[in-house]
Amino acid sequence: MRPDDLHHWLRAQPFRPFRLHLTNGRAFDVRHPELVLVTRSSLILGSPAADLPPGTADHTDMIGLLHINHIEPLAAPPPAGNGPPGQPA
Repeated sequence: MRPDDLHHWLRAQPFRPFRLHLTNGRAFDVRHPELVLVTRSSLILGSPAADLPPGTADHTDMIGLLHINHIEPLAAPPPAGNGPPGQPA
């Protein structure tokens, strides 16, 4: 995977969450582009901290770009308050 390929996904407007599939079978979901740092040969992915301000990572994982097999878009969560017709929001 090239850094430019990842930047394409990270800078998309609007941002759409995606899943990184690695050559070892592991997968990582990217839901917060502000918690991702792309370098020449790796990606540092932060996991958001639930008890800290938005944009703050609890911990990070370093992923070698050579180990990213493919990227899969994730389904966007439904907007809040938009339930089925006739159902309370």
